[in-house]
Amino acid sequence: MDYTADDVLRVARRHRNEKRSYLLVNPLQGKHLPVAPGRALAMMKALGEKVAAAQPAARLVIGFAETATAIGAVVANALAPSCLYLQTTREKLGQGEPSIDFLEEHSHAPEQRLALAALEAQLSETDTVVFVDDELSTGRTLANIVEQLQRALPALGEKKLVAASLLNRLTAEDTERLRAHGVECIALVKLAPADYETQAAGFMTRAAADCRVPSRRYPYRTIALGAHATPRTGVAIRDYGILWQGAGLVLADRLAWAKHESILVLGTEECMLPGLLVGRVLEQKGWENVFFHATTRSPIGISDAAGYPIEAGWQIRSFYEAARATYIYNLRPYHHAVIVSDTECEADEAVESLARALRESGCTDIVYLMSRDE
Repeated sequence: MDYTADDVLRVARRHRNEKRSYLLVNPLQGKHLPVAPGRALAMMKALGEKVAAAQPAARLVIGFAETATAIGAVVANALAPSCLYLQTTREKLGQGEPSIDFLEEHSHAPEQRLALAALEAQLSETDTVVFVDDELSTGRTLANIVEQLQRALPALGEKKLVAASLLNRLTAEDTERLRAHGVECIALVKLAPADYETQAAGFMTRAAADCRVPSRRYPYRTIALGAHATPRTGVAIRDYGILWQGAGLVLADRLAWAKHESILVLGTEECMLPGLLVGRVLEQKGWENVFFHATTRSPIGISDAAGYPIEAGWQIRSFYEAARATYIYNLRPYHHAVIVSDTECEADEAVESLARALRESGCTDIVYLMSRDE
C-alpha cells in the first residue's frame, strides 16, 4: 500500500507548550488515537521494507522515544531477526549503565538518554546504523546526537547512517545538514511545506480532564509475566517479538470474551510494541474489534471542532514516576481494556488512575498485563 498525507497526518494543538504550538498526529500509529493493531503494524512494516530494500545489511536500529519506539522495532524486524534494536529513553537506566544524554528541544519532555554498551558491541556486526523517528521536522536533534555518538564511539564514523521516518518535512537545507553529518534519509511520506502553527492556532482547545486521583476504587485483574530484556539497553528483535507474542497467547487463552465484543489494548508511554503485538494476537485469534493506543507525556488540547483529531482527554498518573502526569486521549466505551506495561515501579495508583479514565469513558472490565525489565 502507498501511504499519503491524508492517511497519516492530522494537526492538533499542544496544550501550553511555548516551544512548539502544534502536534502532528498520525491516526495509524497507535499513539494518540485508537487503531486496529494490524493496521498500525502494516504501516510500520511498510517503512521497514523501504529501509530493508535500501540498506539490507543494516543490523542496528535505534528508535526514538516515546512515539517511535514501536516503529523502530518493526523496522528492525524487517531487516533481520538478528538485528539489534535499541531505543532512546526518558527513564532512568540501571546503575552503572553508560549512556549519552541529549535534548529533544521542542518536546514537552526534552531529556533523553541512549545506552551505549549494546550499541558499541553491535557496531562491529553492521555496516549501517538506522535511526528511526515518527517525524523528521528539522533534523537538528538527530544531528546533535550523531555528533555526540561519534565523539563517544569513533567506530561510528566508519558506518553508513540512515534516518528513517514515517513523515519527512525536511527542507533542502535541513537535508543537506544531515548529509553533512553522513546521514541519508528514508521516509514513508514526504510532506509538502505547510504552516502547521497557523492551522493549530485556528482551534479553540481545553485541557484534559484530571483523573490523577481516583474518586473511588476501580477493580481490575492483574496478569503478571516474568522479567524480560528491554530495548532501553538493547534486544535481539526476534527474541523480543517472540516474548510479547507469547504474552498475547497467554492472555488469549485466559479470556472468555465474546468475539464480537470490543477490546482496547493500551500501552504505557514508551512501552508500545508489546501492546501492539498483544493486540495483533487477539486479532489473529478471532476477536473482531481490537484497538490499540498508548498513554503519552504530551499535553494536547481537546476540541469538539469538526476535523480536529483529539476529542477527549484524561490526565492520569504515570506508570513510571509517581509525580509525573501523563495523558490518554479519545477513549470510547469498550467492552474490555487490557493495559500492557513494562514499568519497574509499583503502579497500583497509576492503574487506578487509568482505570478511572476508562470507567468514565464507559469501559468496566479492565485487565493489567504486567511485566518487568531484567
